[in-house]
Amino acid sequence: MLDRQGRIFLINGRDPADASKPPWLEIPGGGIDPGEDSATAVARELYEETGIENAEIGPVVWKQYVEFDFGGYHFESDEQIHVAWCDGGEWQPKHLEFLEAAAFSGAEWWSLEDLMASDTPVLPERLREFLPDVIAGNLPDEPIDIAPPLG
Repeated sequence: MLDRQGRIFLINGRDPADASKPPWLEIPGGGIDPGEDSATAVARELYEETGIENAEIGPVVWKQYVEFDFGGYHFESDEQIHVAWCDGGEWQPKHLEFLEAAAFSGAEWWSLEDLMASDTPVLPERLREFLPDVIAGNLPDEPIDIAPPLG
């Protein structure tokens, strides 16, 4: 989710079940409910995780398949990542799931420059690599696979 100044909204995360993992920044998002398309799910998840309403949901710009451990569970996630734009707003989540509530400690708007200068891990892992084009308005015709390299 980008604001009209080209800043990205990132949530501060940590693994509540594994204190050895460093904290990270992540884009808002989540699962698709039965009967939802991905754009509807994005709008719902943005509201639930950020409290920001009326975001303009754009196309799927990235996709990735990732496996990870979080909160004591193993996840396999086939992700479609939309770009969305809004007029800004403060983090006021409306409906966090239990693990999200335990993991999220706040959120903020990041300029591209500040994000690129930070060494805080990000999710998706390759966000810094592909974000500049999206902020510049260079959206791909087909979603780009941004899955982390295997190994």
